[in-house]
Amino acid sequence: MIKAGILTASDKGYAGQRIDKSGKVIADMLEGIDAKVVEYVIVPDEREVIGSNLKRMADELEVDLVLTTGGTGFSPRDVTPEATLDVIHRQVPGIPEAMRQKSLEITPRAMLSRAVAGIRNKTLIVNLPGSPKGVKECLEVILPVLPHAVEILKGNSGDCAR
Repeated sequence: MIKAGILTASDKGYAGQRIDKSGKVIADMLEGIDAKVVEYVIVPDEREVIGSNLKRMADELEVDLVLTTGGTGFSPRDVTPEATLDVIHRQVPGIPEAMRQKSLEITPRAMLSRAVAGIRNKTLIVNLPGSPKGVKECLEVILPVLPHAVEILKGNSGDCAR
């Protein structure tokens, strides 16, 4: 079983002015890989708040996987990638590259995504877009490899070759 956390970065969601549909999409899709969501938070688009919640999920709750939604665009308030880079120890560039590559088949706007992914201790953190449609499209790309990634981080698998 994968212990997962979901973090939605949204000023309007945090203020109760918008329902978080993207977080729900993530939770529903994680069921397909036998993941249990043990933490779900909606936070404002504040770099320090996002970062402290990512650290708490990784360090205190020891979740295997944190998926974020929101804050990966060009708006001045979009700071999720920066907050993620503040707390990770190692980057995993292939994950956002794969998401952007697949998304570019759907829309040229995919190249505007600033999403990042990385590892903090034994936790994989991945930024997803803020829209439910974007979350679904990107998560479909990476979902098949997430269980293997978590197994490697846990030390239960080291063989990536086939």
